[in-house]
Amino acid sequence: MINVGLYYRVKEGHEKEFEEIFKKVVETLKSANVGFIDGKLYKNVDNPREYMIYSEWKDLDSFRKFMLSREFKNTTDYGKQIIEGRPYHRIFQEINA
Repeated sequence: MINVGLYYRVKEGHEKEFEEIFKKVVETLKSANVGFIDGKLYKNVDNPREYMIYSEWKDLDSFRKFMLSREFKNTTDYGKQIIEGRPYHRIFQEINA
């Protein structure tokens, strides 16, 4: 399993829209059987326009395939209207000790 943190800064006035889109994307991914396990949305307490999506994936290959999918491209194309700056992500792998 891997975990991915996706970081976004949302344009002012688009916070609720971003949150609603997140909910729809999570529902879609859960039903799509693409290796997505779960996702949670966090808002920066010091800057409520900054968000982190924390997602869990079956494996790195599943996440990479999603990043190359048409669905991801469609989401990011739409996101350009409400996202400020360039989003980024970090991938973490669970260590079984």
